Amino acid sequence: QVQLVESGGGSVQAGGSLRLSCAASGNTYSTNYIGWFRQAPGKEREGVAAIYNGSGNTDYADSVKGRFTISQDNAKNTVYLQMNSLKPEDTAMYYCAANSGGTWYRWTLPRGYNYWGQGTQVTVSS
Repeated sequence: QVQLVESGGGSVQAGGSLRLSCAASGNTYSTNYIGWFRQAPGKEREGVAAIYNGSGNTDYADSVKGRFTISQDNAKNTVYLQMNSLKPEDTAMYYCAANSGGTWYRWTLPRGYNYWGQGTQVTVSS
């Protein structure tokens, strides 16, 4: 079991920045990769970024490349999502999720993640 807790959401004006945190606990050694997803009202959940345990390689959605940065602090079992140059269309509930076990999926697929956090709201005003 892996438990995930997000924090750092809030309300900012367009052009502002936020840093989200995803604190992991439990059997974190089994985690293959962690992703950040977001879901706006009436829209499907979409992958924002992912980071692969061990290699530290990252992936990003085209819509956030150059603005968002995913990173991890292994000593703290925490994954961060630094969000800069925020836009109103970034407004959504943000979730972190972990893939653990033997099966890997394309990082953008929600079904590829075994564990999810409760989410943190990000609101960007124009």
